[in-house]
Amino acid sequence: MKRLLTAFLIILCLGPWAMAQEGVSKTEEEVEYYDFIEPSSVTGRRKPSRKERREWRKYYRLVYNFNRVYPFALVGRKLMDQVDSTIAADNLDKGVRARFINDVEKELLRLFEKDIRNTTISQGFLLVRLVDRECGHTVYDIIKDYEGGFAAGFWNLVGKLFDQDLKSHYDPEGVDKQTEELIRIWDSGSWDEFYWEIFGRYPDKTVIVTDKLSTTSRQK
Repeated sequence: MKRLLTAFLIILCLGPWAMAQEGVSKTEEEVEYYDFIEPSSVTGRRKPSRKERREWRKYYRLVYNFNRVYPFALVGRKLMDQVDSTIAADNLDKGVRARFINDVEKELLRLFEKDIRNTTISQGFLLVRLVDRECGHTVYDIIKDYEGGFAAGFWNLVGKLFDQDLKSHYDPEGVDKQTEELIRIWDSGSWDEFYWEIFGRYPDKTVIVTDKLSTTSRQK
């Protein structure tokens, strides 16, 4: 059920923008302490140029944000598999299946509302890329399916203001190459050591409240 995974991830991806309109989203400055880390202190090299410092700050931000949001992409896939199994095992008819999916989406929103409020815009954009990697659909397509073409166009325009195209696909050999490298490091089990080498401390762990849904199908 790709719809459930996309529903879960779209809640987190669009949450920062929606909350920002209400004035409750975190600002990027609150999490950019790593902008002040000297790359030379990490690598032992010469003092970097202004351009190199800018690139390092950008990379620090990517690593920090990846550590924050990638666990949600992983748990989203696991929850999707659970829903798939329930639908297949219970052989749900169309009506019961629709109610079940609706109940699951309500549970997802209830479980992850706090995370929405604590997600920054740049973290949301990174999760946008991971949405496509996990389910093969751009966020633009997902919004269009849920909210219609006008809404999708609006959010794509918002994305472009931040140099992000919501229509573009995840590109592991291109613009998302660094993200793909981070995924490989994560999967290898050496993420904590890698993070420590950059920031001089081990990463804060993103706490996932659950990786299993309590919602069950309501057969008549």
